[in-house]
Amino acid sequence: MEIGMMPLGVMGTNCYLVFDDQKQGVLIDPGANATFILNAIQEQGVTLHYILLTHGHFDHVGALEEVRRATGAPVAIHQDDAYRLPQVDKEGARFGVYTAPQQPADLLLKDEQTLEAGDLQLRILHTPGHTEGGITILCGQAMFTGDTLFCDGVGRTDLPGGDELELHNSLVRIASFCDNYAVYPGHGDVTNLDREKEANPYLGGAL
Repeated sequence: MEIGMMPLGVMGTNCYLVFDDQKQGVLIDPGANATFILNAIQEQGVTLHYILLTHGHFDHVGALEEVRRATGAPVAIHQDDAYRLPQVDKEGARFGVYTAPQQPADLLLKDEQTLEAGDLQLRILHTPGHTEGGITILCGQAMFTGDTLFCDGVGRTDLPGGDELELHNSLVRIASFCDNYAVYPGHGDVTNLDREKEANPYLGGAL
């Protein structure tokens, strides 16, 4: 499995291109700069099976429609965040960032759902708190946490749909995994689960 990380947009949102040895893969969180993303997909020769959204905030979906049109890949988001896509322009405006409204998702995800993309097996965990429908995606020894868990931090809960208790419960769930997953967050540096259990006070406090 190969993972290409692309920090994009004014918020530095991490977009990930994940694919197997046969170049079958998924794209996670196309936050901005569709041209850059599409060039990366073309350069790697990847066939996209899904565009996966860890949640519906504007900085994670800004390039969604252009990438969807160009690749034909279906868009998947947790069912509790699906309402955000058609009104994401209003959310972006609150931060002074223009974001076009997005079309509805093609697939609504549920907790413990499994998706396949070539040889990739992707396990969906519902990890609310930053938003109602935030997800964490497990693929091999990689964990894509969106804005639930960062290196040395966690996502904020003071935006609409945020809930501090829900986030704590999601962190408890993540901390319960024994394997030392590589953690690919929605913003910031890649880390690993063992390090975050030891150094991240939010995750350590969930143990």
